[in-house]
Parts: sequence; C-alpha cells; structure tokens
Amino acid sequence: MAHPFIPPHGGYKRLLSYQKAEIVYLATVHFCDRFIDKRSRTHDQMVQAARSGKQNIVEGSLAAGTSKETEIKLTNVARASLEELLEDYRDFLRTHGSGEWPKTHPYVRRLRTLNRIPDASYETFKKASRVPTPLSART
Repeated sequence: MAHPFIPPHGGYKRLLSYQKAEIVYLATVHFCDRFIDKRSRTHDQMVQAARSGKQNIVEGSLAAGTSKETEIKLTNVARASLEELLEDYRDFLRTHGSGEWPKTHPYVRRLRTLNRIPDASYETFKKASRVPTPLSART
C-alpha cells in the first residue's frame, strides 16, 4: 500500500505527554481553586499555563501531518508553559514559607509510583493530590 500524501496525525490522546499534561491541568485547577484567590492574577496565570501546556500538545499533534516544524514549535511552547507553571508552584512554596519535598518524602514516593501506572488519569492521582494539609506535611 502506498503512503498517503499527508501522513497520519493526531492521536494526541495516546501521547504520554498529553496524558500527563491533562493530569497537570486538572490538578492545577483544583490546587488554584483551593489555595489561590480566584480573582488573583496568579490563579489565572497558573491555570492558563497548565492549559497552554496541554493545548499546545494537542495542536502540535494535529499539525504533525503537514508540518513537523510547527509540531516541534508547538511542543516547545507546551514545554515552556509547563516550566513556567513549575516556577509558579515553586514561588507559591517560597512565599508560603515552605520548600519542595525531597525525593524520599512519602508523598513524593507515592506520586512517583502512581506516575508509573500505564494509562493513569487525573482520577488516579486525585486522592494522592488531595492531602489534608500539603504545606505542613514536611520532613
């Protein structure tokens, strides 16, 4: 069978990067709604950075059939958005007198275990991400 002129594209829901970005987006919405005033610029920026990370993976995947250059650019935009979000989370911790948990912290170990589950979704992480007092559970 001959190869089609425009190769298959899309299928972003099968991409591990999309699946993880979707989890990050949903967890960020929950986190921001719980800990950051909904009227604040920070709330909006964190949710939008998480959304941008996810949506640019979708757009890049859909563009892959016609432009690998566009796919790569959109993937880089997704990566940059998620890096911006990570820095927002770090800023939150710093401004609230906390720090990142070490890799040996029980919550970190639990999340890493969950992260290795094939086809994990936000529901997989939901219980682990909703600890009663995340800022006080330090080692």
